Amino acid sequence: MYAQTLPLTKHVPYNPLANRGEKLLFAPKLRPGFCNSAKRVFESRISLRNYSKLGGVRCGGGAQMEQEPDDRYYIRRCVELAKTAIGYTSPNPMVGCVIVKDRKIVGEGFHPKAGQPHAEVFALRDAGDLAENGTAYVSLEPCNHYGRTPPCTEALIKARVKKVVIGMVDPNAIVDSKGIRKLRDAGIEVTVGVEEELCKKLNEAYIHQMLTGKPFVTLRYSIAVNGHHLDQLGEEVTERGGYYSKLLQEHDAIILSSTSSFPASKEPGANQPLQILLSRSPNSQIQTPNPADDATSKVIIFTEKEMNVEPETSQKGIETVVFDKTSLISVLEHCKHQGLCSVLLDLRGDYADFEDVLREGFEQNLFQKLVVEVLPIWRGSEQTALKHIYVEQRVKNLTSMISGKSILLVGYFE
Repeated sequence: MYAQTLPLTKHVPYNPLANRGEKLLFAPKLRPGFCNSAKRVFESRISLRNYSKLGGVRCGGGAQMEQEPDDRYYIRRCVELAKTAIGYTSPNPMVGCVIVKDRKIVGEGFHPKAGQPHAEVFALRDAGDLAENGTAYVSLEPCNHYGRTPPCTEALIKARVKKVVIGMVDPNAIVDSKGIRKLRDAGIEVTVGVEEELCKKLNEAYIHQMLTGKPFVTLRYSIAVNGHHLDQLGEEVTERGGYYSKLLQEHDAIILSSTSSFPASKEPGANQPLQILLSRSPNSQIQTPNPADDATSKVIIFTEKEMNVEPETSQKGIETVVFDKTSLISVLEHCKHQGLCSVLLDLRGDYADFEDVLREGFEQNLFQKLVVEVLPIWRGSEQTALKHIYVEQRVKNLTSMISGKSILLVGYFE
């Protein structure tokens, strides 16, 4: 989930949206969605030995290759480029594109934000005339319709590329294989399904939303080494590079207890998620954020008629949504109407705010992903939002990793 990304010495992605507080290796005259092409031509010389372990690519000169880069190599580079825009493209997918000619990268690009040109357009602009008779690699099927931007298929055809290699078919009904057919009808050779699982992993929330019409929901909580639930996070996990900081960057919204503190991603230039507060306990004291606080994102309070909400919340620009009975489905519907694809449900704070929501989530199969942080703590408390929920649901593809001093378990509900 959080694979190590090796430093790039060539083709460094340009940050399209904000100054993320980092110095770029190639700073002069970079534009949104473009990657510095180091004078356009880049000899791909890199050992492929560790790709399967890293989940990213290492691009740099100097190292003698054991074999020539193949289609998988360039699609992995596309995925790495796409990740430059984590947290900014929703409800659009993250997409990266690489143009290769004579086994050299001559253009790169990624989709920086919804409404801006797609990855293929930036990569073709970067390549210029060198794109002709070249191969375009793209992590997601090029679009073939007019939306806020023209079709990418037309741009590829106009550039006279010889071949297009695609990571995965776009599940969006208005695209779904139509882009592939348009390219083939134009006489362009098309290969589909290269590093498909890696490309699906990149856009798992987008894919789920397209196939089901519902937001992708990640359930997160912390436990002690003896299995008891903890209302806390581990050391370093909220700092830059920590798993929790990255989760906030990756999700469009986060559901919290009304008593929780307001978290913020520490990733450079991170687009902070919408913060949704559940207020279901009559004794809860809602902690509203100070608008002057750094990195404070928009806040919505979901409450029920008998709950009391401070009148100052409206003065702070905080929206309050009142239901006869708050349910997870109603919260997710609200997120859907706002164009949000991914939601993180964080079990911290007043457990009474979560008990009914959790039961509903399991009974209605509303959870897709599970993240459990195991802290190096032994604690005897049995207070938990899951205490009275008797369900059995299998988890697949369970993996473990280390973040700070904690162990992280990540899996998917079947």
